[in-house]
Amino acid sequence: MPSEPSARIMVFTRTTAYRHDSIPDGIAALRSLGEANGFAVEATEDPDILADGLAAGPEAYRAVVFLSTSGEVLTPAGREVLRQYTGAGGGFMGVHAAACTEYDWPYYGELLGARFARHPDLQPGVVTVEDHDHPATEHLGPRWQFTDEWYDFRASPRGSVRVLASADESSYQGGGMGADHPLVWCRESHSPGGGRLFYTALGHSGEAYADPDFRRHLLGGLRYVGLVRRP
Repeated sequence: MPSEPSARIMVFTRTTAYRHDSIPDGIAALRSLGEANGFAVEATEDPDILADGLAAGPEAYRAVVFLSTSGEVLTPAGREVLRQYTGAGGGFMGVHAAACTEYDWPYYGELLGARFARHPDLQPGVVTVEDHDHPATEHLGPRWQFTDEWYDFRASPRGSVRVLASADESSYQGGGMGADHPLVWCRESHSPGGGRLFYTALGHSGEAYADPDFRRHLLGGLRYVGLVRRP
């Protein structure tokens, strides 16, 4: 019989604005990663279920993943629970449209590090890997060919986060941030005693979640925010 999973993560996929067709592919990919790596994945779109789960703290759920959420997705109680959860050391991982979420809640913007502004058409381009000393990028070469929407952000988070990878705007059409265009970043904590943060702007299409490099990218993000216990 399979052994009991050593950890659980909560995946939240509620949308009140644009909804990505790739959300089921993302959930399936995370569940497959969980089966292969000994952690359980619970997915919900119900903000009350999310709040109840995270209220139990990091010992119950090592990390919460906002997978292409959009719009205002949390209740007032859920906002407070998420604040307490991350403040108590719970890990937070945002994927793609997680940056298009909770615009009306300043804390969320501080937690994530940047907010989505716009994107050009879906197209191939190049991700420049800046930091290979991280489980989400250690398997990648210096230039990663990928197809995505190449999110622009309202401001670069560089300086307040550890940038792992950025967009090479010369490799596609319509980039709007110029030479400093972070796409993937992390942070040890956003407040004293708080949990780790990992965000990747990649993951628009369902095909991305079948890509072995992208799946390893997601697994590395999860390991960073909570699947690997820290001393």
